[in-house]
Amino acid sequence: MKKILLLIIAAIILLFVAWYTTVYFSTYSEGVRSGELIKFSNKGILFKTWEGEISQGISGAQIFSFSVEDKNEDVIKKLEEYQGRYVKLKYKERFATVSWLGDSKYFVIGVEEEESPHFRNK
Repeated sequence: MKKILLLIIAAIILLFVAWYTTVYFSTYSEGVRSGELIKFSNKGILFKTWEGEISQGISGAQIFSFSVEDKNEDVIKKLEEYQGRYVKLKYKERFATVSWLGDSKYFVIGVEEEESPHFRNK
């Protein structure tokens, strides 16, 4: 009976490790999005995560929500500096969300300030 219980527990742990490895290391898509950085904060009670939003439309109807991993300190510093400005974000999309990494499936891996298309020819 103990042997069966240990096998079941080992199988559950193995399945969790396989799922987590797939979600963390496999990338569903990669891309670039631009918009005005309207929110960037470190939030959470048990797991503190960096979360942000960019507005991709004039009226703010198109909001792109993203997360940033703690290990990307240079990206975090740039996003804090670029608050309220127009930015271009390079991101990777994961298959699922993991609560201790972030609220979103989209993880920013690079950021640069960009000229706003609304004020280019003025």
